Amino acid sequence: MSSRLAVSKHAVAERDSGRPASDAWWLAALALGTRALILIWAKDRFPPTDDGIFYHQLAARIAHGSGYTWLWPDGAVTYAAHYPVGYPALLSVAYAAFGAEPLVAMVFNALLGACAAFAAQRAVLETGTRAQAFLAALLIALHPGLVFYTPALMTEGVSAELLVIAAWLTVRVSTSAGAGVGFRLVGLGVCAGALTLVRPQLLIMAPVFGFFSLNSGKTRYPRRALRALSTTLVALALCLPWTVRNCMRMDRCIFVSANGGWNLLIGAAPEADGAWIPLQGARVPPECRTVFGEAEKDRCFGRAGLSQIRSHLGRFLARAPRKLSLTFDYFGAPGHYLHSSNANAFDDTRKLELGALETVWERLVVLLAITQAATRGSVRRSLRLGLGLAAALCALTRAGWLAHLGYVLTVACAGKELWKRPLDALAACLVLVTAATHALFFGAGRYGFVCAGLLCLVAPGPSPSRWPWPWKRARAASATDV
Repeated sequence: MSSRLAVSKHAVAERDSGRPASDAWWLAALALGTRALILIWAKDRFPPTDDGIFYHQLAARIAHGSGYTWLWPDGAVTYAAHYPVGYPALLSVAYAAFGAEPLVAMVFNALLGACAAFAAQRAVLETGTRAQAFLAALLIALHPGLVFYTPALMTEGVSAELLVIAAWLTVRVSTSAGAGVGFRLVGLGVCAGALTLVRPQLLIMAPVFGFFSLNSGKTRYPRRALRALSTTLVALALCLPWTVRNCMRMDRCIFVSANGGWNLLIGAAPEADGAWIPLQGARVPPECRTVFGEAEKDRCFGRAGLSQIRSHLGRFLARAPRKLSLTFDYFGAPGHYLHSSNANAFDDTRKLELGALETVWERLVVLLAITQAATRGSVRRSLRLGLGLAAALCALTRAGWLAHLGYVLTVACAGKELWKRPLDALAACLVLVTAATHALFFGAGRYGFVCAGLLCLVAPGPSPSRWPWPWKRARAASATDV
C-alpha cells in the first residue's frame, strides 16, 4: 500500500512539473516537422483528387465571396449542400488570407496535425503518466497514415485530429472548477459542432464528450446528463445557422449535408456488395431520374434505399460484416489518395509499401489498446482477459473489424471503472459509432481511419514506474523502508 502511494505521489509530482509541458511542444514540433517534409515532397506533385476536388473548389468560392455554391460547366451557379460545409469553411479562412492554392490547405492540415499531437500529450497526461502521454502523442506525430494523408484535401484525417482535440477538451472540462467549467464546456460544444459540420454523423459523439467530462469515480448521472445535454445544445447551436441557410436556399430543409439518401441507396444496392459505387445510368431508380434538385434527389434516393432494405432485409443485414471488413480491416486512405492524384509519382509499388507500413502501425496500436483495456482495473477481469485475447488474435489476422469490435466489448466490460478512464470510453464509443454508421451505409477504409487518433490516445500501456519488474519492486520497497 505504501509503495503504491509513493508511486502515485511520484506520478502526480511528475505531472505537475514543468517538464511535461515542454514535451507537448516538442512533440507538436516533431509532428509539424514530419508533415512539413511530406509537403515539400508533395506540394507540386499531388493536385486535389476524388472528393478533394470539390472541397478545394467550394473553399475557393467561399473565400472569393461566392458562397457555398457550385459553378457548372454551362455557366450556371447553384447553391450546394451535398458535401458537408465544415472543412471547406475552415479552408476558406486560410484561402482568403493566403490564396486559394492546394498548398495552403496542406499547410492547414499540417498545423492541425501538430495541434493534435500537442492535445494528445495534454489529454493523456490528465489521466496517466508522463511516459504514457509522451508515447500517445508520439504515435500521432509519427503515424504514417496521418503523416502521409497531410497532402489530401479530405475530411477523414482532419476529423481524426479534431477528435483528439475534443478528447483533450473533455478531460480539461473534467478537471475544471468554478466558472472555468462553463467556459470550457462551451469550448467543448463548439469543437463538437465543428466536427459535426465537417462530418455530420459525429454529432452522436457530442453527448458522449459531455457525459464523460466529469472527473468523478461516481456515476452522478444527473450531472453527466446535464453536461451531455449542454455540449449537444452548443454543437447544435453552431450548426443552426447553416441549417437555416439550407432551408432558405435549397429545395427542402437539410441539417448539414444532402448525401444521406445517396449513401443509403449505395449501401442497399445489390451490385455494391457493401462498397461504394457511383449512382448513374441504370443504377438511378426510375422515379428519381427526373428529380434534379440536390436535396429532393437525395430524399428520392433515400426512399429508394429504404424500399430496397424492406424488400431484401435479409440480404441487407447479411452484408454488414462485409461493410465492416471494408471499413476496419485496412484503412489505406493515404496511399489511395496519392495514387489517385498522381499514379506516376506514387505507383502501385509505393502504394503497397505505404499500405503495409500503415497496416502494421495501426494493428500495433489496436493491439496495445486491446491489451490495456483487458488488463487495467479489477472489474470482470477474467471476462476482459478472455475478450481481449480473442480480439488480439483477430488483430493478427485479416479480421481487423472483429479486433475493433472486440476492443469495444472489452472496454464495455470495465463498467463503472470507465468514469475514471474517459479516453477509453471515448475511443470505444467512436469505434462503435463508426461501425454502426457504415454497417447501415457502405464501407471503405478511409471511414475507419477516423478512429486512428483516439485509438492512439488509449494505446500506451502501464508506465515504466508501474511495471512489475523485480528491480522496480525492490526500489519501491527500499523507498518504503526509508
